[in-house]
Amino acid sequence: MVELDDERLDAVFHALADGTRRTMLQLLAQGDCSVGELGAPFHMSFAGASKHVKTLERAGLVSRTVLGRAHVCRLEPAALATADAWLRHYEGFWNTHLDALAEELRRDASGK
Repeated sequence: MVELDDERLDAVFHALADGTRRTMLQLLAQGDCSVGELGAPFHMSFAGASKHVKTLERAGLVSRTVLGRAHVCRLEPAALATADAWLRHYEGFWNTHLDALAEELRRDASGK
């Protein structure tokens, strides 16, 4: 298996484990947003939204630029690619096992 940075991967999955942060990432996939814009759908304060953004930043999923008083966030897809690579390692395992299960079910259904 490809050698991956375990701490970064842990941070990515921790960040993705929260629905609020996943929604923030979906918003950022449409374009850059301020921290206030990211928190608006949840009716949360700037401080609350900023805490979520900090978690996303630690995972490398988001970068933040401070422009005067505005904190503008941008999606950083490379960290998602790392998580995707880790998940793809197991894709073959599950495909093989699910194919074997499907074959067994077909045999049972046909009575052979």
